[in-house]
Amino acid sequence: MIKRELIEKLARVEGISPKTAELAVNVTFESMARTLSRGERIEIRGFGSFKVKEYGEYKGRNPKSRESINVSSKKLPLFRLSKGLKERVNRSEAKS
Repeated sequence: MIKRELIEKLARVEGISPKTAELAVNVTFESMARTLSRGERIEIRGFGSFKVKEYGEYKGRNPKSRESINVSSKKLPLFRLSKGLKERVNRSEAKS
């Protein structure tokens, strides 16, 4: 599912205009992005949680030249699905 499909489904299921559905989806995603950029955690019960993990600086290697390089520290968002969602996905796989 892509963002456009999510907006269309929200509009159809809730009986709202596509513009209103688009606003709701955009506000949700923007709020989540702002929360993560502040280093805060997001938990959506029954779905999963998002957090930002900080990786320290380390020595790496350029795979092409085999030259040793310094890799600077960075932060990456991580998603961990809930137990309920994991079970639901696995049940749907078993039906296929």
